[in-house]
Amino acid sequence: MNPSKVTARVSAVTCALVAVLAAPAWWLGGPTAALGVLAGGALAVVNFRWLVARAITSSAGVAGGAWLVGAGLRLTAFTAASAGLLAFEWAHPVALLAGLSVLPCAVIVEGLRAAGAER
Repeated sequence: MNPSKVTARVSAVTCALVAVLAAPAWWLGGPTAALGVLAGGALAVVNFRWLVARAITSSAGVAGGAWLVGAGLRLTAFTAASAGLLAFEWAHPVALLAGLSVLPCAVIVEGLRAAGAER
């Protein structure tokens, strides 16, 4: 399975799971909890796709300095978005963390699925 298919599957699974988790979050914690889960999932997917794009570009021969600048920009944007959501109290911190935690689970599941398909 090539990297673009894995990236697309991980993104789709993460978006679907985050959408499913937003409903109980709304019921348990109100709109800030639902927005926190949705925003966390969106931040995770954007961060993941940006990282994958930089990794694919890096394999084509991008210098280490460009990789460092790209990583710094990616993490700065991620931190600023998270801080803004929390500072304006648009997202509940636990819900934001829950939304962010969906993507690593999706990466593990899709990695195991791809490894099983290779056998």
